[in-house]
Amino acid sequence: MQRDVTMPQLGMAQDAGKIVSWLKAPGDAVAKGDALFEVETDKATMEVEAQAAGFLTGVSASEGEDVPVGAVIARISDSAEDDTPAQTAAAPAAEAPADDLPDGHSVTMPQLGMAQDTGLLVGWLKSPGDAVAATDVLFEVETDKSTMEVEAGRDGYLAATLAQAGEEVPVGGPVAVISEAAPANPVARSVAKAAAAPAAEPVPTRPQPTPEPSRTAQPAAPQPAGGRILASPKARRLALEQGLDLARLAKAGYPQPYHVRDLDTLRSLPAAASAAEVGTASRRLVAEVPEDGLPGFTAWAAGVHGLSDADAILAALAACSMPVPGPVSVERQGQTKTYALPAGRGLSDAMETDDAPALILRDLRGSRLTSVEMGGEATPALTLTPKGDGLTLTLECAPSEMDATDAIQLLSDFAGRVEQPLRHLL
Repeated sequence: MQRDVTMPQLGMAQDAGKIVSWLKAPGDAVAKGDALFEVETDKATMEVEAQAAGFLTGVSASEGEDVPVGAVIARISDSAEDDTPAQTAAAPAAEAPADDLPDGHSVTMPQLGMAQDTGLLVGWLKSPGDAVAATDVLFEVETDKSTMEVEAGRDGYLAATLAQAGEEVPVGGPVAVISEAAPANPVARSVAKAAAAPAAEPVPTRPQPTPEPSRTAQPAAPQPAGGRILASPKARRLALEQGLDLARLAKAGYPQPYHVRDLDTLRSLPAAASAAEVGTASRRLVAEVPEDGLPGFTAWAAGVHGLSDADAILAALAACSMPVPGPVSVERQGQTKTYALPAGRGLSDAMETDDAPALILRDLRGSRLTSVEMGGEATPALTLTPKGDGLTLTLECAPSEMDATDAIQLLSDFAGRVEQPLRHLL
């Protein structure tokens, strides 16, 4: 299996990076985490690590060469004999928008992680035709690892938007055009139309923002592909800290993406979310752990065994505690990752999955919440909140999801594992 090595984006305004030196030669064996090469931008010089183990092959960029962000410059292959050159680095499109677009500087999709191929555009914070400053936030982008606000990078006018909220854009692909002069005909496109249709689609001379102002519910508001809720990083963080479910806004028909002001609307929604929940008593079990053993254990696992994903460890501990192990989603500061632990395997075998979770694990140790009571949900939820040097663990589920015996066993076993993880390794 081959893994592309691409030029990373070290700054939001970076279009390209210069390869200072290769630290591995073609054909060399590399381990995950080994430094492959040094890259220099106008802001910094740093080493770029290998994201997989194998052999360095297909090197197509030389020392001293400027390479566009997102361009493939090498591969990590299973065999050192693979000498097929990697895809040639394409010239950056930073200053060369399509002929039918306004002249200006192209804003591209940033690379927020070394293994990232695309980013989900959460929403626009500026409208076509608006004047922007270099530090103004243009849009918000989400990957499977993080959510980030992207700045304009220069003063000017938002002359064109080339993607809509909810669309995936390839890393390095154009997302907007910033012009020096106010555009006569600002352009607004989707990714599909920008790629397939040469004709420009001018918006009105004074463009109207996307349907945000009224924030009235619509009869049938479609959710993005994959069921992801589009929301700003701050809205996600506050919703998690306050125990609010953004999915309820989507079910009620309020248009996405959601921002902090939409949390007031969410709080005003009726408590009874659906007919299925009416009259259904929820199980709520609470356990207290006098000492949180997770920080020390995760530090030990990272230093001794190289297990650097704390969420994977937490999910594995929960899966081992379930009467019938299944996928576990870990929610932390607005980010959600789901892990599966194969039956009979150890913590190091937990891996990310797209399967629906059998348990939601909300890690609120970094918040000020000390207890939660959110009622029955579609999936059993186990919440960690701080209590002195220890933790409070709260399990909530409907009787149809987990019987009393299984709920007690899950909470008891998990409490023991987070207090003394080493004693409960399988």
